[in-house]
Amino acid sequence: MKVLIAEDNSTTRSLLAETLRDCGFHVVATRDGLEAWEELNDHEPPELILLDWTMPEIDGLEVCRRARGLPAVQKNYIILLTARDRTDDIVAGLQAGADDYITKPFEPAELHARLQVGMRIVELQQNLARRVNELENALMRVKQLHGLLPICSYCKKIRDDRNYWQQVESYISSHSDAQFSHGVCPDCYDRIVKPELEAFRNKITSIASGGK
Repeated sequence: MKVLIAEDNSTTRSLLAETLRDCGFHVVATRDGLEAWEELNDHEPPELILLDWTMPEIDGLEVCRRARGLPAVQKNYIILLTARDRTDDIVAGLQAGADDYITKPFEPAELHARLQVGMRIVELQQNLARRVNELENALMRVKQLHGLLPICSYCKKIRDDRNYWQQVESYISSHSDAQFSHGVCPDCYDRIVKPELEAFRNKITSIASGGK
C-alpha cells in the first residue's frame, strides 16, 4: 500500500521512509506541505498519509483540512506527526480531519502498528465501496424490469426499447442475472399435457387393436 510522507526535516524524512520501506510500504516522500498537497491532487493519491504538523509553505493541519475536501482522499487514512501533546492540540488535529496522531520522537514499532490499523481501515472501506457499487448495479438491473412492458396478447412475447419482440425469459435474462429452468404447472398439465397424453394413449391403443 502507498504511504505519503510530508516532513520538512531531511533526517526525520529519511528515517521515516527507510522504516516504512522495510515494513513493505511503497513510500512517496515530500519535503513540505505544498509538495504533499500536489501529491494528494494526483489521480491516484496514497491511501495512507503521514503529515508533520509544522512545515513551511502549508502546515500539516492545513493539508489535512484541504485533503478532506478532495473526493479521492476523503476515505484515506491520515496520521499527524507532531511534538505537540496537549489535549487541545490533539483535538484540533482530529477536528481538522486526521484519523490518528503520533508524537515525536516516535518509536518505529508504534508507527508501524498505527499504519497497520490505517491499512485495515482503508481496505475495509475499499471493500465496502465495492460492495455498495455491486448492490447499486444490481438495483439498476432490477429497476430495468419495472414499469409497463408491452406484451403480445397471443404469444406473450415482450417488446423491448428497440421495438424487438422476444420471449419473456429472453427479455428477463438480458435485463438481469436470472436464469430459467422449464417445467409444467398443474393448470397447464390438466389443461394441455393430460389431454395430449390421453390422446396419445388412445392412438396407441387403436393402432394396437387394429394390428391384431
